[in-house]
Amino acid sequence: MLEAIDQRRYLIPFRSQLLPHVFTDTLVIGAGVAGLRAAIEAAADGGDVILLGKGPRSQSATAWAQGGIAAARAAGDSVDEHIKDTTVAGAGLCDAAAVDVLVREGRDAVDELLEWGMRFDRDEDGAIAYGREGGHGRHRVLHTDGAATGRELMRCLSDIVPRVNGIREFDDCFALDLLTRDGDESGESRVLGAITHHTRFGLQIIWARSTILASGGAGQAYRETTNPKVATGDGLAMAYRAGARVGDLEFMQFHPTTLYVAGSARQLISEAVRGEGAYLVDQDGHRFMVEGHELAELAPRDVVSRAIVDRLARTQSEAVYLDVRHLDRDGFRRRFPGLVRELAAFDLDPARHLIPVHPSAHYTIGGVWTDLEGQTSLRGLLAAGEVSCTGAHGANRLASNSLLEGLVFGRRAGRRARRQAGQSQAPIKIVSEIPEPEHADLDLFDVASSLRSAMWRHVGIVRTGRRLDDVQDMFAFWGRYTMDMIFDEPAGWEVQNLLTNGALMTRAARWRTESRGVHCRLDHPEPDAAFTTHACWRRGDHAPVRVNATETVTP
Repeated sequence: MLEAIDQRRYLIPFRSQLLPHVFTDTLVIGAGVAGLRAAIEAAADGGDVILLGKGPRSQSATAWAQGGIAAARAAGDSVDEHIKDTTVAGAGLCDAAAVDVLVREGRDAVDELLEWGMRFDRDEDGAIAYGREGGHGRHRVLHTDGAATGRELMRCLSDIVPRVNGIREFDDCFALDLLTRDGDESGESRVLGAITHHTRFGLQIIWARSTILASGGAGQAYRETTNPKVATGDGLAMAYRAGARVGDLEFMQFHPTTLYVAGSARQLISEAVRGEGAYLVDQDGHRFMVEGHELAELAPRDVVSRAIVDRLARTQSEAVYLDVRHLDRDGFRRRFPGLVRELAAFDLDPARHLIPVHPSAHYTIGGVWTDLEGQTSLRGLLAAGEVSCTGAHGANRLASNSLLEGLVFGRRAGRRARRQAGQSQAPIKIVSEIPEPEHADLDLFDVASSLRSAMWRHVGIVRTGRRLDDVQDMFAFWGRYTMDMIFDEPAGWEVQNLLTNGALMTRAARWRTESRGVHCRLDHPEPDAAFTTHACWRRGDHAPVRVNATETVTP
């Protein structure tokens, strides 16, 4: 299935000596929460940083995040309770050290945001108002305007970046591939930077002593997704092509509640709405979650998503509904002003109408395997945020731990890069030669549409071995006709990256013959102790390297 994908080292042919060169201490690929926080940290004390953004920051997954930031700061809450809730949600695969770092340093990260002027919702007395979301035993989630936390976080961090000396911002710049030197004096590959394409300046080489991947997830591999168009998993695919270890790719988290209106883009409805007391009901008005889990609507996301899928199958309907009609009308409008405006565009009044919802792909739990400082299996390459995998989320991410992850591990990766800034790194000659395609062209739009549909139907909330086998055959076919093509603009490169990521996810899902967290195999419906392990893959592997969940996280 992966033969055509594994044969491709670089997406385009090039000779490094013929392209413009740019030099920096640290190259940060991605300008969401993890990238911004990494850049700020890497530039401290005089570091030179290039912050590369693929598209407008308003279209990043961070900016679209409606959920909040979880932190054990409220009276009566504790770090230990937050750790416990994170671990329970992770279904036996959370790395204890990674969870400890995430939760303990997360409190300091929130304090830092407050110092930098981030605005959070407050109660009538002016104190921070903490909400509760699925899987949390306490009210510990900080929000902005109910469901606009990501937008405010981006504003806060984007305001800080220009104040930090040494950060150069390269907007509208697409990173195609990581540049590597194979077999240095230590016998290990080393990442030297990246080849990029700028909308104005074209192809260029950025040489860096340290490169930090912070490019987000791969939600666009699915037909139904909460992710913005830019979330095509470019960083994950380029790291795999470069030979980095990637892990836990079978675990894609599906958000239970996105607005389902035929013909419109899926819009996430924050878990905070259920935290405020919203009910989930089917087309007959039956509140089905009370019989499915002791936390009802506030059960972990994997539980709620599967319950919705089951209810849709039982009722032969296209959506279930959020019911907030029993909540205080004025209070709901004050708590979620943005959501009320979005619903009004579809002539929906939450005080009078049920809100149609449906699960969608939401968060890529797996990614480039790293240690607790963001170090990957390749020297010179770090990763942080959704593109990375530390083991902190296990088999199912706890709600509102993702923005927290970007802040905590983005800062750690930036600090590690700053320590490495003094290491000299001269550019080398790199030649990428790709033969002319031998196969007929396939329509890019058709390939992208077909793979996204296949992923949603067969590598989605529920899976079976037979269907996964069929999808593997599809990827083998698409790969033969698409991966040998040479494209000269981002649309083509994104489809090749989506093919790579979809194939990797499907292979990992086929390998894990059990059900755990967000990975549900109907033909293997129970957890299997033999699979209480992370599965890590490298380009060319036919079987994964197993890393026990109880072990220290190492790249």
